Amino acid sequence: MDEAALTQPFQQPLEAGELARIDAYWRAANYLSVGQIYLYDNPLLRQPLALGHVKPRLLGHWGTTPGLNFIYAHLNRVIRNRDLDMIYICGPGHGGPAMVANAWLEGTYTELYPNVTQDEEGMKRLFRQFSFPGGVPSHVAPETPGSIHEGGELGYALSHAFGAAFDNPDLIVACVVGDGEAETGPLAAAWHSNKFLNPVTDGAVLPILHLNGYKIANPAVLARIPREELESLIAGYGYEPHFVEGADPDAMHQLMAATLDRVIERIRSFQQKARMSRAPERPRWPMIVLATPKGWTGPKEVDGKKTEDFWRSHQVPLAELAAKPAHVKQLEQWLKSYRPEELFEPGGALKPALAMLAPSGNRRMSANPHANGGLLLRDLRLPDYREYAVAAPKPGVTVAESTRVMGEYLRDVMKLNAAHRNFRAFGPDETASNRLGAFFDVTARTWMGSLLPYDEHLAPDGRVMEILSEHTCQGWLEGYLLTGRHGLFSCYEAFTTSSIPCSTSTRSG
Repeated sequence: MDEAALTQPFQQPLEAGELARIDAYWRAANYLSVGQIYLYDNPLLRQPLALGHVKPRLLGHWGTTPGLNFIYAHLNRVIRNRDLDMIYICGPGHGGPAMVANAWLEGTYTELYPNVTQDEEGMKRLFRQFSFPGGVPSHVAPETPGSIHEGGELGYALSHAFGAAFDNPDLIVACVVGDGEAETGPLAAAWHSNKFLNPVTDGAVLPILHLNGYKIANPAVLARIPREELESLIAGYGYEPHFVEGADPDAMHQLMAATLDRVIERIRSFQQKARMSRAPERPRWPMIVLATPKGWTGPKEVDGKKTEDFWRSHQVPLAELAAKPAHVKQLEQWLKSYRPEELFEPGGALKPALAMLAPSGNRRMSANPHANGGLLLRDLRLPDYREYAVAAPKPGVTVAESTRVMGEYLRDVMKLNAAHRNFRAFGPDETASNRLGAFFDVTARTWMGSLLPYDEHLAPDGRVMEILSEHTCQGWLEGYLLTGRHGLFSCYEAFTTSSIPCSTSTRSG
């Protein structure tokens, strides 16, 4: 696709039936999300909603959730249509209801947790367990199928996404960045990860900035700057921005579908060109800015105060049900606005015509093996450490540096596993000063920028990754490990208390 194609008017790729089904799937995910936050019983509203059907203590986050569900439904469409290998990183980690809801709709949740069945009783269990004693956390916790990112400490979504994409040439990592999260230092540095992604040997990351306007009690910075300033910021980071903005569901479904078709084509064309030429120039990778109301489809006002498209929708919009019976009625109206009778069978299962919208098997984002790295992990080939012992025939005679010797050992680890491409070293520009320079006997630093004749140890296919942000190094490493590979994080700074000298993958989901 040439640059002129970016200026062409959007088509409406969804015919009427598909538009209706995608909207229904989105409504089903929203219904399940609200149910998780609020309901203890009566999951299908077979009876008029009463206070006894509501949890006694309400904990959860609604504001980001409808946007996350919207993205998920549309990613399912492109996965299914193009047979994509894709995982979903949920930067707004408190959007747990969305990720759990979609895993249940796809059937993965029931496969992993058979007591949470795809029927009315299972739906009740799904609702009861959420943010409830003995249940599951309100965040996208490790036990959530398809999750490698919880989001408790905001800012690591993008570095995790790129870590997952390194050495995964067929994988696309959809990474939702919350507009509040975008204000953190780790996230701000992580935008530069695109300068380290090799389109020949790595996968792709599709950042989606979820611009819903508000944090807990304040506007988001990026939502209140001029549009041209935001575009310039994104372009300055080296991305190609695509905006999906609005509040009308039908129009937004068409725009999101067209935009995703376009950006997937861009990604594939960049990769195809690089892989045919074997010349890994850095593309201007696409990203999406999704601007929707915070708390979209929720209560527009509560007690006469603006709620939808405002910070009041961030957590629990209707929070005083015991003291205000009118809130129970308003919650019932909110739930019924999704028309659950159109979405679920009498027994509680998702209607078959909607269930068909999800990808199948491992193509489901909640079942993708890359999001459960233990399934893909293969042991490293390791040399015999005894061969690297420093001879000390007499006390006080031998002079040696332990880290330099370790560097020689790690050099050989890198060499032995080069064919499998499952080991990388990460650090904040300290590989040489940590006396691990032997790495450069067999590889170079990853570098997709311009090269000068006198540069040393820089190459697009290098396997030592250095950027001065310790946050980004750590995030890259975590994303790499959690998708089934091995890595080393080298740093001598006293504040780097989580330095990892040796690693294995962590099972998630």
